This record gives sequence, C-alpha cells and structure tokens, in this order.
Amino acid sequence: MSFRIAILGAGPSGLAQLRAFEAARLAGTEIPEIVCYEKQSDLGGMWNYTWRTGLDAYGEPVHGSMYRYLWSNGPKECLEFADYSFEEHFGRPIPSYPPRAVLRDYIMGRVEKSGARQYIRFNTAVHWVDYAEETGKFAVTVRDLKQDELCTEEFDYVVVATGHFSTPNAPYFEGLNQFPGRVMHAHDFRDACEFAGKDLLLIGSSYSAEDIGTQCHKYGAESVTFSYRSQAMGFDWPDSFTEKPLLIKVVGKTAYFKDGSSQEVDAIILCTGYQHHFPFLPDELTLNTHNRLYPEGLYKGIFLEKNPKLVFLGMQDQYYTFNMFDAQAWYARDVMLDRIILPDETAMAADSTDWISREQKVDNPFQAIDFQAAYIRDLLQPTDYPAFDVEGVAEIFKQWEHDKEADILGYRNKSYRSTLTGTLAPVHHTPWMQAMDDSLETFLSEEPEVENLALDAVR
Repeated sequence: MSFRIAILGAGPSGLAQLRAFEAARLAGTEIPEIVCYEKQSDLGGMWNYTWRTGLDAYGEPVHGSMYRYLWSNGPKECLEFADYSFEEHFGRPIPSYPPRAVLRDYIMGRVEKSGARQYIRFNTAVHWVDYAEETGKFAVTVRDLKQDELCTEEFDYVVVATGHFSTPNAPYFEGLNQFPGRVMHAHDFRDACEFAGKDLLLIGSSYSAEDIGTQCHKYGAESVTFSYRSQAMGFDWPDSFTEKPLLIKVVGKTAYFKDGSSQEVDAIILCTGYQHHFPFLPDELTLNTHNRLYPEGLYKGIFLEKNPKLVFLGMQDQYYTFNMFDAQAWYARDVMLDRIILPDETAMAADSTDWISREQKVDNPFQAIDFQAAYIRDLLQPTDYPAFDVEGVAEIFKQWEHDKEADILGYRNKSYRSTLTGTLAPVHHTPWMQAMDDSLETFLSEEPEVENLALDAVR
C-alpha cells in the first residue's frame, strides 16, 4: 500500500493499533507502512516504572505515573485480550489482582508473539504535528533523543495513543506555598514507604486517592485523610482513615476544611486528576474534552470530527481498558483500510450527540459500566476482532464494585472467572495487606510471604 500511518506512543493503546494491523497482515491483507514513535526506551507506556519525576534524562516530561507496590485495582479478567489470555501467557491460571510487573509482562507477551516491535522507533519524542489541506497529509516532527536530532516525515493518518494520565491537574490551595512538609501530585508519587509514620492528606476522592491512600496505610502511614469536592467515597475505612469536605487552606501544618474542622498533616498529595494535553498539536487539530465516557468531538470516541484522518485511542474515562483499546484499534484499522466508510461530518456529529446524550443519563457506576459495554459492542460489530463476552466482563465489574464496598482493604483477595477460558482464578498465596513484595517472581511463586505474615501476627 502506498499510504503511511504514524502511531504516537507504544503503550497499551498504541500497541493495540499495531496489533490490529499485524492481525490483518497475518491474515493475508496488505497493510500500509507504519511508524510508531515512542519516547521511552521500551514499550509499555504507563506500565513502565521509573524513579524519575518531572523531566527524564533527555529533558522530556516524565510520562509515567506508576509507583512501586502498585497492584491492579480491578480484576485482570476485565482487561484480558480476546486473542491472548493470561492463562496462555503464564501457562497456568494466576490470581485476579496482579501487581504492575505481572501486567506489564502480559502486555509485552502479546507484542513479542506478534511482529509489532519492528514498527517502533524508541527514544523518539514527537514535537509537532501539522496538516496540509492542499496535500491531505500530516507532517510529523520528532526528535531522536539519543542523537538530539530533529526530522520531519509525512503521513496520511496519525494515531494519537499518548494517553491522558500523564499531565497533572494541580489546583492551588491557600497556604501550600508555605507548607513545611511534602506536597506533590499523584503523578509524582513513587514509594509509599516515604510516608511511614506520617499523617497524610490526599486531595481527591477517585481511584488514585483511594489506591495511594490504601498503599500508604499498608506500608505504615500513621493516618490518611481524604478531602473531597463533591462527595465522600464512603467505604468502611479503618479507624486511621478520615474523609473530610474540601480543603480550604493550610496554615503551617494545619489543614482547614470546608466543614470548619482542622487537622495536623505531614504531607499532602493532590489526587486531582489529569488533563487531556497535546502540546504537539495545533489548535485546529487538538482534542478539547473533559474526562468522560464519551469525549466531545470524537466520532465513535476515536476520529476527530474536524479531521477524521486524526485518530485518538484511549481518551475515555475507563472501566474497560486493554480490550476497549483493542476494539477501538480494530475499528480504526478497518476505517484506514477502507473496510468501514465514515459518514460525513454532519452525520458523525449527530451520532456523537446521541451517545453524549445517553451518557448524560448515567448516574451511577453500574450504569456507567453498561454504557461502556454498549460502546464497545458498537465498535466490535463491524470488525473481525475475536469474540469476547462483553456482558460477562460487565458483570465482573459490577461484582468488583460490590466487593470493594464490602471490604476496601480486602477486595484484592477475591477471585473471578475468565470469560475467555472459563477458569476461576486461584486465591493468591498471601493476602494483599500482607503482600509486601510486588515482584513478578514472588507473585508467581507458590509460597506465601512467610516473614510478612509472621510480622503481621506480631503486630
């Protein structure tokens, strides 16, 4: 084929797009020339851990928000690739809540099984993307970070797969400038052990606050206070946890809240979300949206309505992850291969308006799960993506919500059944609160963490 495609990013979304084209090639379809630009030294995107914060070794903003001791906060059965089960990768069933290193190994396994790595240019940062109406082509300017050289290449399509969990949304609160302790955004959080023995304040009431708070409790924080804008999480927290209305100001080490209460704190972590941020795109090509289930301005949640040759993957608020990225990537591939013909801009806008109006009727997590399941079914219907039980995954998500409600510190000890293999996951050898070693080797071993169990018994 004579046309070229640029994929920006080799995390789960970018890899899904590569895997979609590889699947077509292996089935006998001629595919276009593909170049995937990745500024890190290896694939995996957000699942690569780095100790670095702020800027990387080349002066580029650090992409990753991963931290030590991070475990999946949702069942692995909900993110299983339809064409590559966990059981196939590891050769046996594994527990439902793996740590980061295990999930990354799984992602890498599917890529290595395919030929997707050959398309990736590592240590290459995208600096600018332009579009010429007269040629119908994109000019993509990148920097080879090792050689410190710029070059520009032309493409017919650009797939933006850079994610939206790397540019912090960091509001200011009165007194933070003078606060004598540590202040950071969740993006820069790396090690819960730093806060052992500390009284910790987390601003926010979503998944990052919930997970960082429980991690810090697990590794010895003295207390954890959540400060929420709209409503408390409402879990049955241990006595060392507190939920407060929004922070008003900080004076010294004293935090003052909207309900008139106050509390002494040693450190503050802003778990206040992320921005959709595309500094490499001009205004007319950028995506302007809030974090929502159906982003504004994207047909099928994928194609920029103003220019459908610009594709965005994984820009939604997410319950489904890896398998949703696959559904988007297979649909996008089939559009680029002319297997699916897009309607005109008016029809695309009308379709998006319909989906957005449906989203506006969602008022609880269970309805949100059903909405995203319907969205994925809509994408899968015209493609040849391997069948998977979208509704079955939705039911696991709903059970997960109930399990968290019942035991916020123990839900990771639960097991679920794979919708692909039918296998019920085994119970992990060590309860999550006592599992201090998050390495792949320890997780996959059959021996409990005896020292930690003994230590817990002493406590």
